[in-house]
Amino acid sequence: MALVTAVLHRGVVDSDEPILCADDLGVLRGDGVFETINVRDGQAFLLSEHLDRMANSARRMEFELPAKTEMAELAEQALAAWRGRFTGEEAALRLVATRGREHGGPLTVFATIDPVPAERIAPRRDGLNIVTASLGVDADARGKAPWLLGGVKALSYASMMAVTRWAKSQGADDALWVSADGYALEGPTSSLLWLDGRTLCTTPASTGILPGTTSAYLLEHAAKAGLETAERLITVEDLMGTEAAWLSSSVRGVAFITSIDGKAIAQRPDITAELDKLAGFAVPE
Repeated sequence: MALVTAVLHRGVVDSDEPILCADDLGVLRGDGVFETINVRDGQAFLLSEHLDRMANSARRMEFELPAKTEMAELAEQALAAWRGRFTGEEAALRLVATRGREHGGPLTVFATIDPVPAERIAPRRDGLNIVTASLGVDADARGKAPWLLGGVKALSYASMMAVTRWAKSQGADDALWVSADGYALEGPTSSLLWLDGRTLCTTPASTGILPGTTSAYLLEHAAKAGLETAERLITVEDLMGTEAAWLSSSVRGVAFITSIDGKAIAQRPDITAELDKLAGFAVPE
């Protein structure tokens, strides 16, 4: 159960109160967008960047979000309630907007805040063993087919959850999407980063990956850690031979990859520590 729930133009409501109609298109068809944002010390990390990405996702799905100021106010209403109940606990702020009811009407827009469970952030300390999963299309396919919604954070997350469950059934912690032509792309809910010498690399957005807010922040500030940056394609075989690789996301943080398809890959604990420091992620003891 969400510990804090706020609804646009209504403010904070009881988290047990129903806020969706049975014919809401977000429920019926996954027709909506969302963002999940890390909350530390009662503040949402990179809120503006998440709101920009959410608005872009909505435009790609051919509806307009409320003004950014209204969305920010909704977030702050939820955050203020959270700060009034909890102090110092790491949390996740989720902003959701659906197209609304099936036969027309306003958008459904709400926010929730939940504490981040310990197992969610343990990979910051323990890393991830991952397995590859075919996306079924070439790396450039989604860029040529906008209806595939590459780069959109839509509510239709069934395939993301399905591949995550499959990965766990294989004894892995997470999956890595791989294009039909052999390129490593992203995790189901995370961005891929890897180290090439002193260059921190990530997958080009032109492949249809979701542009990560955390990975973008890390690349923007990488020079503080003495790193250069690049966007490029990499095959799974070459990824296995890199000096280190990570999956980054807004809530889980920066998780180093320990193995891919059962093959151990190299580690750079010093760089991992620098990335955690850059983005301000606390590593559990």
